[in-house]
Amino acid sequence: MKELLRTTDPTIIAYASALLQGEGIDCFEMDVNMSILEGGIGVFPRRLMVRQADLFRAEAVLKDNEIPMGR
Repeated sequence: MKELLRTTDPTIIAYASALLQGEGIDCFEMDVNMSILEGGIGVFPRRLMVRQADLFRAEAVLKDNEIPMGR
């Protein structure tokens, strides 16, 4: 898996995930449980991961929708 997106904004993660799933690209959100440890204040960024084979297409989907990748 390769990192596609890193952000502290959960709405961007949700939007990007929906766009990717709409294009048939599987994705996985990492570091979700860190929010439990931090108390939900959004200090630690979450990462959206995709398969290496889907990385180029996934980056194109985010760029087309003007979603900053934050890497």
